[in-house]
Amino acid sequence: MPRDPQQIFSRKNNERLRELLATILSQEISDPRLELVTITSVDTAPDTRSARVYISCDPARYTEVLDGLHSAHGRIQSLLGRVLGWKYTPELRFEIDKSIDTAAAIDLSLRGAAQQRRGNPAAPDADAGVAQGGDA
Repeated sequence: MPRDPQQIFSRKNNERLRELLATILSQEISDPRLELVTITSVDTAPDTRSARVYISCDPARYTEVLDGLHSAHGRIQSLLGRVLGWKYTPELRFEIDKSIDTAAAIDLSLRGAAQQRRGNPAAPDADAGVAQGGDA
């Protein structure tokens, strides 16, 4: 199966950008709102002038984290431009990656369905799974 050189280049760009941004957030930005934030993926435009940065954090902190990223945006762009070495520094757009939340909800539903099949009518709901120390 032949691979498109542009796709390989894009994947490499996305991964390099993700690694650089993770380093910048963890080592250069001291905003406490940005602690325990994970950059899950980056989607760079083909012309490398813009990039969507998907982040993951505790759902209760979505607004706080996005506010922190908005506040630090200029500094992140500046630091990224210094180390990136591309003709253009991509304009970053941060978005919450809710796929982990979705996966946790699906897992909880599947656990409940399995428990019901075993004949236990007390299937866990979202609150019960968390209250019982589940990994929801």
